[in-house]
Amino acid sequence: MEAESDGTHGFWPEGFSSGAVAAEVKYSNRKDLMLLSADAPCSAAALFTTNLCCAAPVMLSRKHLEQSASSIRAIVCNSGNANAATGAQGMNDALAMAEAAARELALKPEEVLVASTGVIGQLLPMEKVLGGIASLPSTLQCDSVIDTARAIMTTDTFPKFFTLEVRHSRGKVRLSGLAKGSGMICPNMATMLAFIATDADIAPSLLQKALQSANRSSFNAITVDGDTSTNDMVAILASGTGPEIAGESMDYTFFCEALEALMIFLAKLIVIDGEGAAKLVEINVVGASDQRDAELAARTIAQSSLVKTAIHGEDANWGRVVAAAGRSGARFNQDDLELYFNDLNVLKPGFIADFSEESAAEIMATNSYSITLRIGSGPGHARIWTCDLSKEYVDINGSYRS
Repeated sequence: MEAESDGTHGFWPEGFSSGAVAAEVKYSNRKDLMLLSADAPCSAAALFTTNLCCAAPVMLSRKHLEQSASSIRAIVCNSGNANAATGAQGMNDALAMAEAAARELALKPEEVLVASTGVIGQLLPMEKVLGGIASLPSTLQCDSVIDTARAIMTTDTFPKFFTLEVRHSRGKVRLSGLAKGSGMICPNMATMLAFIATDADIAPSLLQKALQSANRSSFNAITVDGDTSTNDMVAILASGTGPEIAGESMDYTFFCEALEALMIFLAKLIVIDGEGAAKLVEINVVGASDQRDAELAARTIAQSSLVKTAIHGEDANWGRVVAAAGRSGARFNQDDLELYFNDLNVLKPGFIADFSEESAAEIMATNSYSITLRIGSGPGHARIWTCDLSKEYVDINGSYRS
């Protein structure tokens, strides 16, 4: 899915370019090292994994955002090796990546964010990585992002990217982003990376607020397998070459809505590409007493292995959905439960399940549908995207290090 050019620039907003090379970090004959570069200092915002065993590039990128006062010029990322659980040497290697990219682009090291994804517990082959970084500037271009998106893939089966424009009072703002993720995907950011660029003229504090809000309903609202990675990062750079976005304005509202739409699209691509997955299912919980209860129930249902295997087997086993909600910690009266597959009422209050198995089977045979559980009449509601759990997931992860 390649973005169309409007004739003035390609995929990226004005002032950005990207490129990729094959450094052979783990695999041969595939791009595995990428660079996103900005022509001038950018406002920057980022969110990182909540995993306490976070990787060296995560720690370094957090530090660089602080040192640069959220003014960033480049992001460098490798796949095939997570540079996680690698101790002091891992930190040195992450810093060496930033320094090498900065040297090639005539920047300060703290103006570079670093990301890695792949196998945990192995040191990076730094001779290959540094040699690859030296070759990256010659690959920079703004027309196509396919090679860049492929370079951050691990078990992903397709590159994930999207671009959109939103009209503001002072002109159009473009947002473009790419992401990776397939396994070790769970709310609280997933194993996922996302890099977004915009030409909006927006302060770092407003950008961070917008990113946090959009993240709650996108990358923090997906699950493939219930595992939270050591390397998660979503970062956004704003070049300031486009219209100014002021706080508490309609332009800011439109910007936040556009950013959320972009991130939801990328997040859903990650779930669609879940390791061994064939189905994308939207889990909705409504009628909860508050937002917390709704999220507890929705996340537990979405992460339930029994629910996910029933999705894979196309079995309308409503009991698994109810059981998952019951152990979630959400408060409700079980006699109030009402369950829908799309618009099909599978379970009515009082545990009445007089639905058509044939209609349910037709819905579950599709590639994408929704499961909605009403647990009361309160205002709380939550939405999580999940996928099925198949034998192929076990096959992929049983030999991931090989």
